[in-house]
Amino acid sequence: MTKGSRHAAAASIRCGVAHVLRTAGRSAAVWAIQAVLAASAAHAAHAIAQYGEPKYPPGFAHFDYVNPDAPKGGTLVLANPTRLTSFDKFNPFTMRGNAAPGIEMLFESLATGSLDEPASAYGLLADDIAVAPDRLSVTFHLNPRARFSNGDPVTAADVKHSFDTLKSKQAAPQFAAYFAEITKAVVVDRATVRFEFRSANRELPLIAAAVPVFSRKWGLRADGTRIPFDQLAFEQPIGSGPYLIERYDNGRNITYRRNPAYWGADLPVRVGTHNFERIVYKLYGDGVTRLQGFKAGEYDVLVENIARNWVRHDVGKRFDSGELVKREFRQHNGAGMQGFMLNLRRPQFRDVRVRQALDLAFDFEWLNRQLFYGGYTRLDSYFADTDLQATGMPGPGELALLEPLRAHLDPAVFGPMVVQPNTDPPNSLRANLLKARALLAQAGWTYRDGALRNAQGEPFTFEILDDAGSAFEPIVAAYQRNLAKLGIDARFRTADYALLQKRMDAFDYDMTTIRYLGVQVPGAEQFSRYSSKFADEPGSDNVIGLKSPAVDALLQALGAAQTREQLVDAARALDRVLMHGYYAIPQWYSTTHRVAYKRTLGYPQTLPLYYSAEGWVVSTWWVKPGS
Repeated sequence: MTKGSRHAAAASIRCGVAHVLRTAGRSAAVWAIQAVLAASAAHAAHAIAQYGEPKYPPGFAHFDYVNPDAPKGGTLVLANPTRLTSFDKFNPFTMRGNAAPGIEMLFESLATGSLDEPASAYGLLADDIAVAPDRLSVTFHLNPRARFSNGDPVTAADVKHSFDTLKSKQAAPQFAAYFAEITKAVVVDRATVRFEFRSANRELPLIAAAVPVFSRKWGLRADGTRIPFDQLAFEQPIGSGPYLIERYDNGRNITYRRNPAYWGADLPVRVGTHNFERIVYKLYGDGVTRLQGFKAGEYDVLVENIARNWVRHDVGKRFDSGELVKREFRQHNGAGMQGFMLNLRRPQFRDVRVRQALDLAFDFEWLNRQLFYGGYTRLDSYFADTDLQATGMPGPGELALLEPLRAHLDPAVFGPMVVQPNTDPPNSLRANLLKARALLAQAGWTYRDGALRNAQGEPFTFEILDDAGSAFEPIVAAYQRNLAKLGIDARFRTADYALLQKRMDAFDYDMTTIRYLGVQVPGAEQFSRYSSKFADEPGSDNVIGLKSPAVDALLQALGAAQTREQLVDAARALDRVLMHGYYAIPQWYSTTHRVAYKRTLGYPQTLPLYYSAEGWVVSTWWVKPGS
């Protein structure tokens, strides 16, 4: 799974609502701006970029990857974008429950990113951005035209209210983690708000710019009393985004209608976007009925994440006739990390030799041949397919960060980068399992009485948890067979999405599949995933339960990087330490988005670089005239 609903809201700080691209997060969706002002003195700017200058100058007309003449109108029908099969609230910012898909379209932030730059932000609710000379604060001036869906102007007090609420205990903990280095929001005047920082971290101005903004009136009763934020469920959100909720049905379907009074339609960052009059989400109970629904014409776009389906099942008469079109679109997001994540809170996983043995038992090459039709590449980094990936021996910049931490690190970290086991000749699964058996024996696990046992005679057993809509059963079955050869009893357990979310929040799992989306400029999301501070906080993104002084120090170095070169060194050092820790059994990735769609849809000819397939479809596609 991609790390659930309000994890998607926290991720949407990076890649959803504000369309500020630094992808990450736990499913779905994802808003994060990461950027910085290059000038040494504070001044008002239309945009900021973390390194260098923004691509688009003041007064630009539109982003290059949109069609400024795209026709408006029509309806886009989509299926559940994640394995979410129902929703029970409209509030994406709280921990309990599952928010409706697409709900991020109701909200905006102070700035929004472009999808052809790795870390930039252009004014949205704000028309001016000024970073202080000491970089310890950023000030935003609000666009006087900015309006909420109820017609009220967006004020600095609304921005402060939103920030304070999201950092409070009433919001999901991911938000407090993401905004941890912002000390406060200050209302300067009705149209001006200032965010103050703990440090001069170059990411912080745009973390502030990414704060989702909602009206203070959301949750306000007629008598003036307020519904607690964490109890807001189906109360209509009051945001400033381009869409409104038109109707919904039993947590299974929801229809959004473009706001005819949307305030920002002619902004350069909005030209050519949000072209559909209505966007409908239909939630299917499982992947099979979801695919059948697409082939029956029940919805318009299928983003296919399963290579086997793309080859074997996304076929039929409608494809043959050209009514349905299949195409792969290149993306440059970086692979991120997808893998079987181990819960270090479980005693059997605390020895690195055990974790390495579990990695050796995973036969990716067999899976790629037999199940994936050669459609994937093995992951070998937390930043695969980017310049952030560690390779070979540590470079001078990495060593400068790693040497002071030597006492906390495995000596292997200072040697060659981890290479994932391979079973293609002359390698073999048998040889890998022999290595695994030796590592397990060194860690005190030996085979006797029909099972792998520790010194106390306890068998090595664990559970692999996934959701009921997963297509992982044949993958897990192959892995189970290999583990059984070592005497390990691995059981596969599925749960419906709501129960799975609860178990994840309570860290009630042994092993589970997690996908962290790729990033070009790693930042605050890395803290929430790997910092010791969040290892014991229920609902946090530190699913591994990692507590490492070395990792904590490298996270600090990542945040303190003042140049792209320093950022790359810190990311590579972090990657090297994480990979040598064997905290995950890395899975696979693709460099393309596989998209099947009705031929009645059009899309821009210029592709963005860093984008999610569904977000790109929703924001820039259109219905062809006369369709």
